[in-house]
Amino acid sequence: MLEKKIDDSKKIIREAFERYSISDLAVAWTGGKDSTLVLWLMREVCLEDKRNLPRCFNIDEGDMFDEIREFIIDVGAKWGVDMEIIHNSDVSKAAAGKLGATVRVADLSERNQREITRLGYEEDDFPYEPESFVGNHLMKTVTLNEYLERYGVEGFFEGIRWDEQASRATETNFSPREATEYSPKHMRVCPILHFTEREVWEAHFAHDIPICSLYEEGYRSLGARVTTTKASNSPAWEQDMENTNERGGRRQDKEHLMEKLRKLGYM
Repeated sequence: MLEKKIDDSKKIIREAFERYSISDLAVAWTGGKDSTLVLWLMREVCLEDKRNLPRCFNIDEGDMFDEIREFIIDVGAKWGVDMEIIHNSDVSKAAAGKLGATVRVADLSERNQREITRLGYEEDDFPYEPESFVGNHLMKTVTLNEYLERYGVEGFFEGIRWDEQASRATETNFSPREATEYSPKHMRVCPILHFTEREVWEAHFAHDIPICSLYEEGYRSLGARVTTTKASNSPAWEQDMENTNERGGRRQDKEHLMEKLRKLGYM
């Protein structure tokens, strides 16, 4: 069953390679278990088919775990990944890089101000919190769109699953996004939608895929450092996956806004 799912994922990746040139593709790599599985699958396909691996990007929302940063740098070097960490420095600069600091809307670039207006946010300032509604949009979605525009990316791979979050349960393997005044036209390719959380771990151990150390400490889903908590003191793969919430350790007001955030372009 696991190998069948791996083969199905490889077929999706190969279909994407048939649709787009490598230079027009990218991979979103968070350092988490899901996106690392996607990157491993893509690397396997590229080795098997003698292709180059597309460029990869990691969105630094301003509060990244040191362990995640070290993981992507280390594994990226071992796998020969063309990796770029991207960040909305305009917002973090306005906050002097301090979490919780007040950011004045008037101090931001025209684009970021326009994005805030798009959200319907009418206050003159907001706290620098990467997992808040405003912060999440500026630090992740806007940063993503700027990256897609800069490199002319026509499609990117992401590691989301049907069973992970309610707003992702109806996603498709090839998920088109039409151009708007805020974002470019692009395709989102989702090769592991059909995997369950447990199957992701089974794949990691069956194929010796690297794992960020935070999972062994008990974190089950990784987000911003100060708003992500351990689900247990047991390693993530030993926890009760069938009867507990995978994303229970993530900031819950953001979880409740996930559908709205995804409509705005969040992954």
